Amino acid sequence: MNRKAEKYFIRVGGFFIALVFASFVSTFAQGIRPPGVAGQFYPADSQALSDQIDMYLQKARDAHIRGKIVALISPHAGYVYSGWVAAYSYKQLVGRHYDTVILVGPTHMEYFPFTSVYPRGGYRVPLGVLRVNEKMARKIADYDGSIRLSTRGHLQPNLPHKEHCLEVELPFLIKALTGPFKIVPIIVGDQNYHNCKVLGEAIAKAARGKNVLIVASSDLSHYYPYEQAEELDHKLIDYVKRYDYKGLARALDRHEVEACGGGPIVATMIAARKLGAGKVKILDYRNSGDTAGNKSRVVGYMSAVFYKPDLKKKKASVGVDLGLTQAEKRELLHIAKVTIENVVQRKPVPKFDVKSDRLKEKRGAFVTINKNHQLRGCIGYILPVKPLYQTVREVAEEAALHDPRFMAIRPNELPHLQIEISVLTVPKPLKNKDLSRIKIGRDGLIVRKDGYQGILLPQVATDYHWNRIEFVEETCRKAGLPKNAWKDPDTEILYYSAEVFGEE
Repeated sequence: MNRKAEKYFIRVGGFFIALVFASFVSTFAQGIRPPGVAGQFYPADSQALSDQIDMYLQKARDAHIRGKIVALISPHAGYVYSGWVAAYSYKQLVGRHYDTVILVGPTHMEYFPFTSVYPRGGYRVPLGVLRVNEKMARKIADYDGSIRLSTRGHLQPNLPHKEHCLEVELPFLIKALTGPFKIVPIIVGDQNYHNCKVLGEAIAKAARGKNVLIVASSDLSHYYPYEQAEELDHKLIDYVKRYDYKGLARALDRHEVEACGGGPIVATMIAARKLGAGKVKILDYRNSGDTAGNKSRVVGYMSAVFYKPDLKKKKASVGVDLGLTQAEKRELLHIAKVTIENVVQRKPVPKFDVKSDRLKEKRGAFVTINKNHQLRGCIGYILPVKPLYQTVREVAEEAALHDPRFMAIRPNELPHLQIEISVLTVPKPLKNKDLSRIKIGRDGLIVRKDGYQGILLPQVATDYHWNRIEFVEETCRKAGLPKNAWKDPDTEILYYSAEVFGEE
């Protein structure tokens, strides 16, 4: 090669190197985070990725959430492990639109003592680039010194492995939501309760009055044997189900439950509550032993939504008509209400002058106490051992003061309580464990084995949109048994119905 040609190729080669470098620098200068785990946690090819998510969403069940979804919890492992569970959360978003999605996740690759809000630019995934809502990001970061505009936990050019917790949520969001939206990516460096509490408050303040969705990205327990993981994970799920973010924070701090994104879940629950999401629904739980891994060392996954119920929608009817008149129902509700008010205020409960012969018949019954549409206590007698009115009076006191899942109701809570009564038929065995005999909305279930017993009322299956198998599995879990314990030959299944009514 002559010197003239050599100089030409050097100039041309240098130009292309400079062009590639300039493009690389420009991408980072604009704050566009490139994919970190494409081809590892999910397909790098856009068509393959789109097809895989379509398959997950098609298989997931629509829970028919009636109301505004404010927040959700979704796992963030490789799709082959957790994609099935994540799809349950995103299935509920199909056809909905949000202007901004705030994503909150934990740091896996590096430690820093603050909460890092990605300041500008966006996140790139194979399905496109999602731009940051910079104004909202600044507003969240301005709330408290523990929250900073930063790329820590997001951009990690010097680390061999890249943070995945927010990235893996984005393809699902792109496929599920209608119309364009921006994001606010947040990585929590130190998950102490103060950081999570102020983050929840900051998100609520920034999102109030705006069309915003919050996503908490978290897996649950890591690398326990299958049965141990299920037991540990359902303790955490119970805190979420009760909307008890303070109890969850304490349990995480004491290592009684585990979740890599436990702090982001707490922050999201705080924000959702402050934004008026009064209801929570657990959509799915599985672990890697159920999806693509062996059962000796599993990782747990949960999907859940927090929402504002559409109170204009009529609640589905449950139970059966046992012949109680409206006057008799009002009398039973009055007995329950007066009993609860008096025992909570440490006053004697008056004697009730009951005339109705039907209310003097022996019947089993449950009294359910809700506070702001969340369970606050529920106790009952399964068998007809006492007159109905007396049963209601006794179980109302027990539900108010002695439900082991809750603290006793305090006087200042009384104005916020709603009472529901379930009058039971006598339970009967489910012959041959034929689940086809169970009618969702009509029947409740009882599971018994080795001294363990679980009971769920008919309305529970309706509220959670369970099918028959899910209903019996959840009744097993209520008994403290593995979900498949109903299949054991020595497990007894009984079913019954109830007339269910409550305060308007």
